[in-house]
Amino acid sequence: MRLFEPNRYRGKLIVVEGIDGSGKSTQLSLLSQWLRSMGVAVSFSEWNSSPLVRETTKRGKKKEMFTPTTFSLIHATDFADRMEHYILPVLKAGAVVCADRYAYTAFARDVVRGCSRTWVRNLYRFAIRPNLAFYFRVPLDVALGRILGGRDAIKYYEAGMDLGLSRNVEESFRIFQGRILEEYEAMAAEMGFHIIDATGSIEQQQRQMRKVVMHDIGRSLRDGVLRGTGLESNGRENTADVL
Repeated sequence: MRLFEPNRYRGKLIVVEGIDGSGKSTQLSLLSQWLRSMGVAVSFSEWNSSPLVRETTKRGKKKEMFTPTTFSLIHATDFADRMEHYILPVLKAGAVVCADRYAYTAFARDVVRGCSRTWVRNLYRFAIRPNLAFYFRVPLDVALGRILGGRDAIKYYEAGMDLGLSRNVEESFRIFQGRILEEYEAMAAEMGFHIIDATGSIEQQQRQMRKVVMHDIGRSLRDGVLRGTGLESNGRENTADVL
């Protein structure tokens, strides 16, 4: 079974993955700034950010009404809307899309919630294969220390409380994130992730990312992609900036 559609467009797709607290978002932001400093047109996309289902998702979470299947389907709907109305147009225009989480997040989280691996992967067969996928590998205790030390509260679904893992929210979060980590580790080689040691310094991690980027798509960044610095937002509203 072919997992994703090949990227046949001039633009490039770079994604980051990892458990909460891995530092991937910080590194992707730094990478985006670096690419823009080289004159590359860069846009940004986040998981679970489509205006189409945002309010529905918010209401469902507030009422704690999602089953594992409906949770999976609502995220797939969000992803499909962003792919169709934002990511694809930007790639066609020739820009670089930096995505904070991609379909791999569903592959990990939905399976941990009890969905079939085959079923979840079939949901995302329409997605474009990333040119680069980084996985930020971090020990569970390190990631949890970062999250628990910087949050006033952990949200219900974020902690996997819907799974009945523990009545204690922090313990449930620990178990849930541990299982997600196992899923990421299991698919790292299969998906061809570029693994970043997320325990290194911010500077070390960023240098490693840039080295991989230049090795794998450096020529395209110099000669193939759209030039410019006007793509800052996540969402369909600024797609016109590159069209």
